Amino acid sequence: MLNLHALRLFLKVAELGSVTQAAQELSISQPAVTSQIKKLEKELGLQLLSPLGRGVRLTEVGARLAGEAGRLFSLERNIEAMLEEHRLGQAGTLKIAATYLPANFLLPGPVASFKREHSHADVAFTTTGSAQAFDLLLRFEADIAFIGGGKRLEHADLEGIPWLEDEMWFVVHREHPLADKTVPLAALAEEPFALREPGSFSREQLFSLFRLRGLPPPRVGLEMNGFSELIRVVSDGYGLAFLSALEAQEAVELGPLRRIRVEDVRLTNPISLYTRKEPLSALAARFLDLLSIKR
Repeated sequence: MLNLHALRLFLKVAELGSVTQAAQELSISQPAVTSQIKKLEKELGLQLLSPLGRGVRLTEVGARLAGEAGRLFSLERNIEAMLEEHRLGQAGTLKIAATYLPANFLLPGPVASFKREHSHADVAFTTTGSAQAFDLLLRFEADIAFIGGGKRLEHADLEGIPWLEDEMWFVVHREHPLADKTVPLAALAEEPFALREPGSFSREQLFSLFRLRGLPPPRVGLEMNGFSELIRVVSDGYGLAFLSALEAQEAVELGPLRRIRVEDVRLTNPISLYTRKEPLSALAARFLDLLSIKR
């Protein structure tokens, strides 16, 4: 195996053309430098240096070895610099997975701010379902995952912490008789709802609420696969929607929708952060610092 310590000493001698100068620059005794190079020549079975006045000159193979050694140690320095950049969070890829709500309403601003501050780092942002986000974490294809809709996963390799809660709103067209009113839940029992597909968090939460209050299930007039479709159909005057405030806020404040406040009802959409049970990468830790999340 090539003696890298001796090779470093040889390269310094080759660069300076003098064993004495190399020893002085490296703060090593001249006999020690000479001994290491002699040992290297013996191990290789090749003469690398020959005397030249008060200095030395490179043999043909010595010159070739010096060139290759220079490239080798340059690559080593580049590797060390790359690793240090990763340790300091100055390079690498921050891999984020998120479900629809945090991906569209909570994370774009922080991601943009993070990227401005870490221009040399890459960001891979995946919007996906909760099950897929967990899989990305477990496959090391995501560093952190933001999961909305109250989905919880107990896994030996993952840990989750609450991040924030978004209020759920009942919304209708601004000309609906119940717009801006505060009513008992029973007042909504006969109203047609435009709801997300079966299995969605908002739909399950709404049905559970009606069931707990001893009311018949909500009357489903339309089923839609996305919140944008719900916003549009209710904006055009059909039925009620039960949505996250983040989803509905703009249409309520600036558009055609209005809230219905229901007596003694306050439901929320919890959003959690999940990570693997291991130290975070420097980039992931810095992103969570930006969000003021303590893991």
